[in-house]
Amino acid sequence: MKNRIFLIVFSLFAIATSVQAQSIKFQSLTCNYQTNPIAIDSEQPLFSWIVNADGFNREQTAYQILVASQPNLLNEKDADFWNSGKVESAQSAHVKYKGEKLNPTQKYWWKVKIWDENGLASAWSAVYTFETGLMTESNWDNSKWICLSEDTRTSEYRFRAYKTGKMDEPTMVTSNPVGYFRNEITANKEIKSARAYVCGLGYYELYINGEKTGDHVLDPAPSNYDKQAYYVAYDVTSQLKTGKNTLGLIVGNGFYGQSISWKNDPESERDMAFGIPAARLLVKVNYTDGTQTEFVTDESWKNSTGPIVFDNVYGGDTYDARYEIKGWNTSDYDDSAWSQTKIISPKLNKISIQEMPPIRRLKELAPQRVFKSPVTGKWIVDFGQNIAGWVQITVNEKAGQLIEIVPTEALTQSGDDIYPGSTGGGANGMPQLLQYICKGGAPETWEPKFSYHGFRYAQITGVSTKPDAKMIKAVLVANDVKQKGNFVCSDPLLNKMDTISRWTIVDNLHGIPEDCPHREKCGWLGDAHAFAEYALYNYDLANFYKKYMEDIRTQMRPVNGQNTEAKFNVPTMIAPGKRTSTIAKLDWGVATMYLPWYNYIYYGDSSIVTEYYPEMKELTNYYLTFKNEKGIIDNGMGDWCPPLWDRRQNPEAMECHPVVSANAYFYDILGIMERFAEMNGDTSFQEKVKKEKLELFKAFNAEYLESIPLVNFNWYGSQTATVMALQFGMVPEEKIESIVNGLKYNIEAVKGGHHSTGIHGNRYIYTVLNNYQNADLAHEILTTPTFPSQTYVMNYGFTTWPERQFYWEEMEGLSNSLNHPMHSGFAAYFYESLGGIKSSFDKPGYKEFTVNPVFSENISNTSVNIPTPYGNIHNSWKQDESGFSIDLKVPFNTKANVLISEEERLSLKINGLSWSEFQEKSGVEIRYNKMVVLGSGDYRIEYEKLKN
Repeated sequence: MKNRIFLIVFSLFAIATSVQAQSIKFQSLTCNYQTNPIAIDSEQPLFSWIVNADGFNREQTAYQILVASQPNLLNEKDADFWNSGKVESAQSAHVKYKGEKLNPTQKYWWKVKIWDENGLASAWSAVYTFETGLMTESNWDNSKWICLSEDTRTSEYRFRAYKTGKMDEPTMVTSNPVGYFRNEITANKEIKSARAYVCGLGYYELYINGEKTGDHVLDPAPSNYDKQAYYVAYDVTSQLKTGKNTLGLIVGNGFYGQSISWKNDPESERDMAFGIPAARLLVKVNYTDGTQTEFVTDESWKNSTGPIVFDNVYGGDTYDARYEIKGWNTSDYDDSAWSQTKIISPKLNKISIQEMPPIRRLKELAPQRVFKSPVTGKWIVDFGQNIAGWVQITVNEKAGQLIEIVPTEALTQSGDDIYPGSTGGGANGMPQLLQYICKGGAPETWEPKFSYHGFRYAQITGVSTKPDAKMIKAVLVANDVKQKGNFVCSDPLLNKMDTISRWTIVDNLHGIPEDCPHREKCGWLGDAHAFAEYALYNYDLANFYKKYMEDIRTQMRPVNGQNTEAKFNVPTMIAPGKRTSTIAKLDWGVATMYLPWYNYIYYGDSSIVTEYYPEMKELTNYYLTFKNEKGIIDNGMGDWCPPLWDRRQNPEAMECHPVVSANAYFYDILGIMERFAEMNGDTSFQEKVKKEKLELFKAFNAEYLESIPLVNFNWYGSQTATVMALQFGMVPEEKIESIVNGLKYNIEAVKGGHHSTGIHGNRYIYTVLNNYQNADLAHEILTTPTFPSQTYVMNYGFTTWPERQFYWEEMEGLSNSLNHPMHSGFAAYFYESLGGIKSSFDKPGYKEFTVNPVFSENISNTSVNIPTPYGNIHNSWKQDESGFSIDLKVPFNTKANVLISEEERLSLKINGLSWSEFQEKSGVEIRYNKMVVLGSGDYRIEYEKLKN
């Protein structure tokens, strides 16, 4: 009888456990933020998993990970590389591998199971894989760097005119020639799997048996090539065949061989190129019989020039189709006339796998309007959206016909011709220009390979018929970062601002966070941190920013501190590349700290903090050497591009002195470095920056806090300084009300309801006003149709944010960049204020997060989706005359702190039930201490609107 009772109890327990396990479902597993990556160079990769689970307050209390070298070994008994055992931990993101040493170019299988809040185990997840890359230089084996042995171009179109705005006359220049390389190989056995590893010094494309490998374009990402280059891995199993195969490479200049633009600028007279474009290839083949073989670039390869007769990342490609080499990358081609390739040893310290999402062709845009300019008689195509990428054409013209395409961002004010003021090459010397010379005889389709441009319009000449959607299209080309977040609200103006902000960011992701996709294509540090938080609300950028941090590190130079002979490694204003500008001013250099901080807050990944802590600490000490006798850090670049500002003609329009805004940033950075020092066990530095922060607080208020004449308010002398002081907690508590009123007074009474902020102040002004009970004013500044405002910019017709804030209709033409993502930073306000979602500092990566929408009465509803390492947070709210409601999804293994006042709690309902009823029926205890603490689950939260 006892045995029967035991069996019944055991069976019930087993059923309950099974039901519990079934309610936990693994949504996805990633390794180093990637799903089944085929090449990682990490010795300790990071594992993460997202779980869906029914019910409320569901969380993980333990996990177990298995890693094996073969799928049949992936069990608790046989896992040969790692069996973590049951680890009591709530960590489900960025779990560091702690198994046996990983071997290069090997595939591994892994899975995970977890235990929930009741100690019940889930089923094992589906099986995922990861593969290691080459990991070290020695694993490139016999692969050699190859480059073109001679320049045999004869096309008359291989030359271009080069002229910067500072040159009296243009000079004729040509680029380094594009190399075409080929080699035939033989795979003697049946192929099980094959991987190709390619490093291009310059852009490249790989071909196998006549077909391009992969869907990437503009590979690899730009870097400081002499210190850090990147290789890319491809699965080429399906492209290779048993028997004879042909490997082909096309290698262009990219930024590595960019030897033209900026070169004759008096500010940048040095050679802009790192060297002659080159490439290195290693193909590893696994046969079904268990043996392996390799194919590499070496002396056996042959090379030639071809139809790409000019390429420059600023100027564009010239393709002379009369020089096409039919079948050059297939086994039937006779290469007896080709030359033996040249072997070189480029200056290069390190090659690493490129783990960021690759650049791809993301979208094609058809013409929205086509017209003939009454001024020039040339066809102009309007694609309706300012993008980054290129134009694809399909034409049928006679042999030798030159077709020229001039991509521009703007038309003249009259709208009857293109206006290349922002893209015409006055700064870099190379106007945007695509050239195609027809071979004739049949329709020909072409698009560039080794350049990209910023444009909305395209002037096309050399075609015999009116351009249409069959002849021409625009192609958006950028890093394929996945948009996982979104925002929408009841105000269409704000929705349009969000769309423009996203377009402006995506257009400027080409291996680095660019300032613009045409004139400069540079990674300015100040621009990078200005829009980072908005970008992180929308996109998966963890690996992107990790790569860019390496660009910043490799850009650092040894310099003396202020009034000291001590040397510090300090970044330049731009990273990476040779157009480095000067040593980074404080408010630009702090990107070195902000990007790891944002990565940590938004993803909860401390590895980037540990990796770059020495550089961040050294840079903090460097800026401290600029501390003057008043306690102010005497360094700064300024609140870039406020309304009507021109640093030469109207410098006083920057109302906030550069040192003031820089010190506000540095105060925030000192707090961040205090946290980073604690995370790294550096107690002495932790105490140092804590002390410096306190001293800067006192010095900042002593130096910059002032009274506003005629009114009983205070502020810090400008909108930007006041906004940043409020945002970063620099205001004495007893002065907060007076300073908020001072800010409000300047906006309303002095500026007529407008902002006067540049990129730094504009990032925070709307959030700050919301936080201090001025949400209606924040909405008013954004939506006023008069200059300056975001709505004014939109009403003029811009589809991306321009670099400057001018009275555009009063200008002869639209100069400066019209596509500058530093101005997208303000749109974080849509998520953090209107959407009300902020990650916790104490439990980052949204392990815990606050829910506190703050909004204008002009907005009746808002919805946001925010990507996190635990799954998407969804928060949508609406208000009407009677009440307020929130629909909230809290991901598994996270907690939401919903800010609700005591008065609101009295009428609170959760999922249709009163506070007490919901707790009773759900069996979930809900904590309250000025906020409702909710574990995972789907909630509808309602309460009556408070009466004024």
